[in-house]
Amino acid sequence: MSVSPFAPKAFPRLLPIDGFDMAVAPAGIKYKDRDDVWVLRGARGTHIAGVFTKNLMPGAPITWSRRALLAPSADLPRLIVVNSGNSNVFTGRQGDKATELTADVAGKVFDADSQAVLIASTGVIGEPLPVEKIVRAMPAMKNTMDADLWEEAARAIMTTDTYAKGATAEAEIAGTKIRINGIAKGSGMIAPDMATMLAFIATDANISQGALQSILSGFTQLTFNAITVDSDTSTSDTVLLAASGAAGHPIVTDAHDAVLHEFKNALLKVMLNLSHQVIKDGEGARKFVTVNVSGAVSDDSARTIAMAIGNSPLVKTAIAGEDANWGRIVMAVGKSGEPADPDKLTVSLGDHLLAENGQLSTRYKEADGAAYMKRDHIEINVNLGLGAGVFTAWTCDLTRRYIEINADYRS
Repeated sequence: MSVSPFAPKAFPRLLPIDGFDMAVAPAGIKYKDRDDVWVLRGARGTHIAGVFTKNLMPGAPITWSRRALLAPSADLPRLIVVNSGNSNVFTGRQGDKATELTADVAGKVFDADSQAVLIASTGVIGEPLPVEKIVRAMPAMKNTMDADLWEEAARAIMTTDTYAKGATAEAEIAGTKIRINGIAKGSGMIAPDMATMLAFIATDANISQGALQSILSGFTQLTFNAITVDSDTSTSDTVLLAASGAAGHPIVTDAHDAVLHEFKNALLKVMLNLSHQVIKDGEGARKFVTVNVSGAVSDDSARTIAMAIGNSPLVKTAIAGEDANWGRIVMAVGKSGEPADPDKLTVSLGDHLLAENGQLSTRYKEADGAAYMKRDHIEINVNLGLGAGVFTAWTCDLTRRYIEINADYRS
């Protein structure tokens, strides 16, 4: 498999975070000779927030984790168990039993409450999960728990990804330095609400579950729910934010408390970084595309328009072909169903104004547009001239390689 042209030269250095340790193992679920199970353990008192797919065909891990998220477990460690290679989706009662068994064994092995174990799975849909391989790996994993395995964890959760994705940041809360680490996987079946995408973020900050949930839900709309590779919403999307409280500052229970300002900026930075890496590793992607919509009647309207542009196969193939086809962008605006007036609409590629006043701009030169489209970072700017609504989405081009990857996925 060829590596994305946007792949970093090296995985970022994610230092250990107080209150967390982990282990990985090669269970052999689908892949040979590579780790495919990861367990993250948070110390007693760890709070976890979560956001999950809105696909109406969720996998058994999603159904389980929605319940487990709020299970009371203050006096016991919290566990997150992740496997790659099989999504345990559309597997009936057998899939439910596999999830229950995973949580039960994990709870016993790691001395945690099984009802509060969060589970995420990614991979092929519709095939039974070989759960016996996961539970067989756990006892040995307990003996290899380590706080410094973030890169190994990022690699263990990969499927069609071409590189491991990680991000880190530091901030202060009430004068106390805190750290945030995040890893993610995702390459295809990427579209809000989220994607075939898993993201796990850990911090030593001391923040209540309610405040964490409020912050995570809001920032997801600006990051993981603002990306699209192919407009297909996965059945397995999961983003979890775990806070161990080990930093030692007084607990913060209000998401709007001013003391969290620096922390929230750092968290948003990590989430943006991870979500952008998912797009940069989009299956077959060669262009990273930012879609800025302004002047809409509302932010929600701007979001709908931005995603219509980002999801358009015609726009995405034009970008792949390095064709400055502004007519396809205008088409996507119109098909969104949101208020738009051709005579007020402007379309730009970077600093190059293409269309204004309902027609091609007199200042536009085709040679400039053609040269701009050869870049690997493309920026589409649309101003509707109707109001103050704004939104930014991110996407990639649609290439032959995307078709090849997905045509052969189960082979």
